[in-house]
Amino acid sequence: MSSSQSKVKASLGAVVVLAIAIAGARADEPTPAALNYANQILVDIGMKPSLDLVVPQMLSGLDRSITATRPELKDALRDTLVAIEPEFLKSEQGVVAESAKFLASRMSEQELKDTVTFFETPSGKKFIATQPALAQEVGSLARAWREQLSTDILARAHEEMKKKGADF
Repeated sequence: MSSSQSKVKASLGAVVVLAIAIAGARADEPTPAALNYANQILVDIGMKPSLDLVVPQMLSGLDRSITATRPELKDALRDTLVAIEPEFLKSEQGVVAESAKFLASRMSEQELKDTVTFFETPSGKKFIATQPALAQEVGSLARAWREQLSTDILARAHEEMKKKGADF
């Protein structure tokens, strides 16, 4: 190999290493703008409002559970739960921040910006508005499919085992 070929290969190697390092750094450390776009997407898709319900629902469930067996604690427990609620609401911020970081590490800043821009269009708004119904429909379809699949797999396995002389 000639000296010039060695230099070209070394230069290409350095470029590849640099590109990998830059890509790795981007994936590990999204820009503040990318994180802002990712946060906006999480709000747009309804993740944040969904998370906003978690703590109040858990506290309400705890209240019902305890007061069902210890009704005399009702007032003191409710006062306690109201007092500690802000502490647990703060923990939601960590979930949102980590979710935004995850999203921003998987999409470029431009892709995130394009997504936010799309969600601001009439089609994007319609897509977002359709999401709850879509999620419910997919859930129903998946449940029905799993139930049918369970029946079909059992019947097929039974049929094949019967051919082998093993019935169950």
